[in-house]
Amino acid sequence: MASIQSYVIKYWFRHLNVFGSGEYDPQAIRARTDQVGFFARPCKDVQVATINAGTVPSEWLTPGGAPPDRALLYIHGGAWYMGSANTHRAFVSRLAHASGICALLINYRLAPEHPFPAGLEDCIEVYDWLLHGGISANKIVVAGDSAGGNLTLALLVALREAGKPLPAGAVALSPATDLAFTGKSLQTRLHLDPLFSGGGPTTIVQDYITSHDPHEPLISPLYADLHGLPPLLIHVGDHEILLDDAVRFGEKALAAGVQAKTVVWPEMFHVFQLFTPLLPEARRAVKQIASFIRALMDSNSTPMKGD
Repeated sequence: MASIQSYVIKYWFRHLNVFGSGEYDPQAIRARTDQVGFFARPCKDVQVATINAGTVPSEWLTPGGAPPDRALLYIHGGAWYMGSANTHRAFVSRLAHASGICALLINYRLAPEHPFPAGLEDCIEVYDWLLHGGISANKIVVAGDSAGGNLTLALLVALREAGKPLPAGAVALSPATDLAFTGKSLQTRLHLDPLFSGGGPTTIVQDYITSHDPHEPLISPLYADLHGLPPLLIHVGDHEILLDDAVRFGEKALAAGVQAKTVVWPEMFHVFQLFTPLLPEARRAVKQIASFIRALMDSNSTPMKGD
């Protein structure tokens, strides 16, 4: 049974109505969420340093005693048009602390001002920047949530297609993998999803993909050839419309020979992990993710082990 805290947060989401039926104003929503996120405190044992990773504004989140030769590259969510280091700093700092490694949290370019492939190009640039800075590919883990989960998986495909060394593994939290919207959970979970159930029509996805085909693999990783990708950990809540996006991607990855584990969290909502200070399920999820990251970093053969 889900925690009482989860019911409170879901009630709050429904009344907040982030993707509600009101006027869709990307800049206004972006500014509002950024302001709220600014007040979330990062883990006290993690130092925050603002840098430019190549041309991409970013932050290094460094736990005490973290080795300099390992990195978690984190790609924040926000439907490709909102989110930033402000909204995700607190969560990523806790994930870095639990994993014992430095995290690079990036501010990639956002739609509608910068549609596909701008954000993905920034992710590739930052990954190359880490490699050129002396961190080996097998000591990098990439992670992201929602739209950032989409970019995480697209980044893996883009790196493989370019013949570049792949990271040790990746973590995708509630990833959007199918922008053609063929998943059944878009309907079967709509009444359960506290974040999207009250949503009216928007142009969020169209603003991101513009004239591109939503079936393009770097837009919708579900349609990519997944052979040769590194180990994956995928988390998704049972009460979210992107359930099928995550589950079908995990199944396709396994069929392609990828070491992939998909964890469906009962009664959980979209990217519940961000509520680590409040939600016991989120704290358990962070421990599982951190265990996965440490196993990848500490093994030359990057085995996949379940928790």
